[in-house]
Amino acid sequence: MANRARSKGRTRVERDTMGALRVPAAALWGAQTARAVENFPISGLRAHPAFIDATVRIKIAAARANARLGLLPRPTARAIEAAAREVLAGRWREQFVVDVYQAGAGTSHHMNVNELLASRAAELLGGRRGDHALVDPNDHVNMAQSTNDVVPTAIRLAALELAPAVVEALLGLAATFEKKARAWDGIVKSGRTHLMDATPIRLGQEVEGWAAALRSAAGRVRDALPELSLLGIGGTAVGTGVNAHPRYRALVIAELTRLTGVPLTPARSLTGAMQSLGPFVALSGALRGAAVELLRIGGDVRLLGSGPATGLGELKLPAVQPGSSIMPGKVNPSMAEMLAMVSYQVIGLDAAIAAAATGGQLELNVMMPLVAFDLCHQLQILAAAVTAFDRRCARGLTADAARARYYAERTVSLATALAPKLGYAAAAEIVKASLATGRSVRELAVERGGIGEREARRLLDPARQTRPGRG
Repeated sequence: MANRARSKGRTRVERDTMGALRVPAAALWGAQTARAVENFPISGLRAHPAFIDATVRIKIAAARANARLGLLPRPTARAIEAAAREVLAGRWREQFVVDVYQAGAGTSHHMNVNELLASRAAELLGGRRGDHALVDPNDHVNMAQSTNDVVPTAIRLAALELAPAVVEALLGLAATFEKKARAWDGIVKSGRTHLMDATPIRLGQEVEGWAAALRSAAGRVRDALPELSLLGIGGTAVGTGVNAHPRYRALVIAELTRLTGVPLTPARSLTGAMQSLGPFVALSGALRGAAVELLRIGGDVRLLGSGPATGLGELKLPAVQPGSSIMPGKVNPSMAEMLAMVSYQVIGLDAAIAAAATGGQLELNVMMPLVAFDLCHQLQILAAAVTAFDRRCARGLTADAARARYYAERTVSLATALAPKLGYAAAAEIVKASLATGRSVRELAVERGGIGEREARRLLDPARQTRPGRG
């Protein structure tokens, strides 16, 4: 215990351009990361794992490209890649210590990565932790790179990694509802507009509408992805490519394509890729759109499942946990409530991303750390929430056909079918009389409208009204 305590208290001296600084001896990071830790004790939040992985993959690709160009010694490049692969395998995650809210553009996160990989690469080459003479974080790990082209590229790669799970989750939930729609196509219920009685609809029709909306939302997310594959890496400081070999850009993008398995191409405009966060705004906007649909659909599930004794009760939601600490036997729509909370969070993060995207000036947007975290967070929680809602709620939904039919037969909007024969005003009088007296629309249509009993039954059959044009 005493030896461990002494080890914990040990430090070493690291230096950057501002001078010497003591850092923990066990730290793989160095002086620039240490300054960021001191400067930004803000939230306790750290870089998203997908963003870390994306930054590390860029370092592998850059090391390979620079070694191939003869600019970086191959043993150094191999050591940098070996260190990076350890990170990708899950090691050293505790060494990413910079707060999400940090210096503009993400320089602090970027140097955390550079210093960590340099120290570990030095160890792998037989040196000591922090031996910059053997592997330097700026001159070797960061060769031909700048925060200004690395961070927007890393955000793109992280989003491309995380977004397919969102598309898959949305399509999975859509498929679940399509299956339910087929099973429930014969269940007739009252439609409701303005939360008031409307003409009948089949439960299958209603739920198929949910599926269609989710498929459209998934399509919008998918449509936002191709622009993310256009990379500005190689632009270095301001998009001019200063300090990068003329062949570096093509080589590093080819290596990133191999590392990610995603086809990546150079952006037409390096300066445009650096200045604009438009692709992230587009993806975030598509996620917001999906969240809006999920809020609406989840709300419908809660409403149709309300009760069980005093609500609509047309759907029965699977019970996943007790719903009250005081009311015995109460069960709540917990999964739909969770889905709503995540959707609200996604919408809020989208607002932050949109605002941050306006914060760029001239050659750079310095608000990228916020965008990196919020976009990754959006993607992660939305995919997880939709998947959980699908598995723990949507697949277990059952319909109360008798209750649905009860409401379908009592909606006064059945009288809509009388309007072509009697006129709108006369049909409206029958509705008012039904509400005032409690008598059925069909009975009053026969009595006041001069319609025969058989024809009234045909016109006012709820199922027939869900299939226009059928006799």
